[in-house]
Amino acid sequence: MDKVKYELEIPIHASPSMLYQYISSPSSLQEWFADKVNSRGKIFSFIWDDTEEKAKLITKKSDDRIRFKWLESEDDDSYFEIKIQVDALTKDVSLIITDFADDEDEVEEAKQLWENQIDELKHTIGA
Repeated sequence: MDKVKYELEIPIHASPSMLYQYISSPSSLQEWFADKVNSRGKIFSFIWDDTEEKAKLITKKSDDRIRFKWLESEDDDSYFEIKIQVDALTKDVSLIITDFADDEDEVEEAKQLWENQIDELKHTIGA
């Protein structure tokens, strides 16, 4: 069954270079995204409570974006991406989250989860 792709745009008051640090390094991801984050090469381990999920780093572009692919989803096209977008006119910064839910019913819950995580990030960086 195909997963459902969704996107979220969340405004955030921070510089792209600072945000990039928080979305790309294991120690910074650990501050807001997961309880513990380890990396070995391109494989990142994300740990929440007693659950460990592994993801492969697919794309990493400085001050722009990072994209991961969950190892358990090897046989589909899903991934999750955090992209830093800067409005050309206003210079407003937003995070664009692209992710996939298992089905239509899970999209709202998944978006809510991301919004909670990004709120945690905003709190962490004081944005």
